[in-house]
Amino acid sequence: MPDYDAIIIGAGAAGLHCAAFAAATGKRVLVLDHAKQTGKKILISGGGRCNFTNLYAAPENYLSDNPHFCKSALARYTQWDFIDLVSRYGIAYHEKTLGQLFCDDSAKQIVNMLVSECTNVGAEISLRTEIIGVDYQQGQYRINTSKGEFRSTNLVVACGGLSMPKLGATPLGYQLAEQFGHSITPVRAALVPFTLHDQDKQAFAELSGVSIPVTASANDGSFHEAMLFTHRGVSGPAMLQISSYWQPGEALTVNLLPSDDISEAIKQGQQQQPKAQLGSLLQQYFPKRLVQALADYWQWPLQQRLADCSNELINSVHDNLHQWQLKPNGTEGYRTAEVTLGGVNVNEISSKTMESTLQSGLYFIGEVMDVTGWLGGYNFQWAWASGYAAGTALAEQAQSVYWAEKSY
Repeated sequence: MPDYDAIIIGAGAAGLHCAAFAAATGKRVLVLDHAKQTGKKILISGGGRCNFTNLYAAPENYLSDNPHFCKSALARYTQWDFIDLVSRYGIAYHEKTLGQLFCDDSAKQIVNMLVSECTNVGAEISLRTEIIGVDYQQGQYRINTSKGEFRSTNLVVACGGLSMPKLGATPLGYQLAEQFGHSITPVRAALVPFTLHDQDKQAFAELSGVSIPVTASANDGSFHEAMLFTHRGVSGPAMLQISSYWQPGEALTVNLLPSDDISEAIKQGQQQQPKAQLGSLLQQYFPKRLVQALADYWQWPLQQRLADCSNELINSVHDNLHQWQLKPNGTEGYRTAEVTLGGVNVNEISSKTMESTLQSGLYFIGEVMDVTGWLGGYNFQWAWASGYAAGTALAEQAQSVYWAEKSY
């Protein structure tokens, strides 16, 4: 007889949430993690206050090769379900912006809540436990670890992606998936700052710390949020968001003045303040040092009187500001990426239970899968929803009858 009904690899958001539901009906559940503490990524998220969900979380806020896959889980465990759990623990929270919910106090409250949910139903958590290898024999998973071998009827892979390796991220989840015949949708860093080519980096080197509202667009994505100039390139919510849609080698379209039309402003200025200089007008919309940097970059004549601005110059300034074709050198990579785009192919996983359609008793939840949310609590909501889907399926029976079900 196996030691456990289910073993979950990964004591992060998805793994802990799954364990609490899986053990709720008396099933023997064990969570394994090589880290020294649970929920390390939760603890640093949201500046230490954890942006634990989003009021507006919906399937359209997620990227995947199969955009329909996330619908079932998100519908069955919504942001309101997690908000209810947070409220039951008396955790005070607030909306910061765009539906993003944060703890008033500390992300530790979310981790403590998840651990309490696990211990309340008897789920075990074993930290500092290295996974050496996994084998499947006679209907059992044998997990060889630094603390010996554990056997289980079901195995849940919840060990995340490659983002933030300093927190212990490894490719283990992908390796286990491939071991059991799964394919991996190509992965790359997402929700990550951009780096610039040397010429552009030098042009904006003095602007580090300057932030302005922009609209950033690439492929099917467009976001109206803040952009931040950094020592290495550009960051801020707008850049992090669009990084999930951008493809290496492509240019971004950045509207540096999304709320106004600069050509109309110049033409109006020509009527009302013809002797005013172009630079003075631009400083009504941007910080002085940003105006100077942009002028140097695009060779604008800031001393030019508005009355003397030609249509050619007006059109040039308009195109520069409203349709800047910014071609990044790349991104800062997994080191600072909040999530990993791509992952285990969801077309080989049941959208109802998160169980593999290729291997009985094998489940995938959270970031390891090819489901990536927007910035702002969406990825945590996917962790809660996918963890709930797998956890409730495991709770119903030790060996899911859904393993042959095909994902739609």
